[in-house]
Amino acid sequence: MKIAFTTSGETLDSPLDGRFGRAQRFLVYDLEKDYYEVVDNRRSVNAAQGAGIQAAEAVVRTGVGGIVTGHCGPKAFRALCAAGITIYSCGEPTVAAALEAFKAGRLQAMDSADVEGHWV
Repeated sequence: MKIAFTTSGETLDSPLDGRFGRAQRFLVYDLEKDYYEVVDNRRSVNAAQGAGIQAAEAVVRTGVGGIVTGHCGPKAFRALCAAGITIYSCGEPTVAAALEAFKAGRLQAMDSADVEGHWV
């Protein structure tokens, strides 16, 4: 399974970004291969509207089964759920810490959006 993490950086030591739609990048980690790649999300960061939907489309294209982020708005939440992607809210400071929390089963799946649309 692959899982994505919102981040501003390009390594496991990078900070976990608390925003889904306006995160600069997604670090996509393959749990089976112990390998990751980074996906640029700057197009969504600069979008006047629809950042969450555009970011969700980018995540869906990576083939992940889950996304770990700080917060997720309603439109992005619906788009991700429709694609069968589980959303996990996490307050860990880095991608590495969030990955460890995920592997340890300490993250709970979100059952609804936890911020309003256009949250920055």
